[in-house]
Amino acid sequence: MGRSRADVLDVLRASGGPLDVRDVAQQIGLHPNTARFHLEALVEAGLAVRETEDRQTPGRPRIGYRATPDGPGGRRRYRLLAEILTSLIAGTIAEPGRAAEEAGREWGAYLAGQLPPYQRLTAQQAVTRLTAITEDLGFSPQPEGDQGAGWYRLSLHKCPFREVAEHHQDVICALHLGLIRGALAGMRAPVSADRLDPFVEPTLCVARLTVTPAPAPA
Repeated sequence: MGRSRADVLDVLRASGGPLDVRDVAQQIGLHPNTARFHLEALVEAGLAVRETEDRQTPGRPRIGYRATPDGPGGRRRYRLLAEILTSLIAGTIAEPGRAAEEAGREWGAYLAGQLPPYQRLTAQQAVTRLTAITEDLGFSPQPEGDQGAGWYRLSLHKCPFREVAEHHQDVICALHLGLIRGALAGMRAPVSADRLDPFVEPTLCVARLTVTPAPAPA
């Protein structure tokens, strides 16, 4: 469990009642989409439950999350599930890498959240937000580079799917590149991801980023 997800679980366990996504996001300092991502993962793992508020007034009911008192009921085997689904993609889709990257783009944009209208980030701000997103996902990222120099490098020291990637690198690494590209696109960042160099060292992958010209104002 990554640091951010463990923090989310600690907040739920310390609470006297269910917390919604905004409550958790404010307490930990996460974007609401990222908080929701971790909360849903805890529900899937059996470490939390989702509750819908029983309200008598009109409007959408509040959805809260509560830590389970006794932990997950039964052992989970998510690595096996990841192996099964990854092998299915690799063995049945004509262009598995392309399909995996497209899925990664969609999720990357979702995790990045939506900026207010007309807000623009600098390249440095975008890389900082990208670093936080990949940190939440468990990659232990380390950014290097300079906006003025026109390049950045994001070193990913801990691949959360390393064991699966060793057998299906074409799918998993394409998925991760898509996540990075989708997050940058979702932020409307003046930065593009040129490529992802997998396993340049046994526990290190490197994303190569390039600063792009910001769009001219309308």
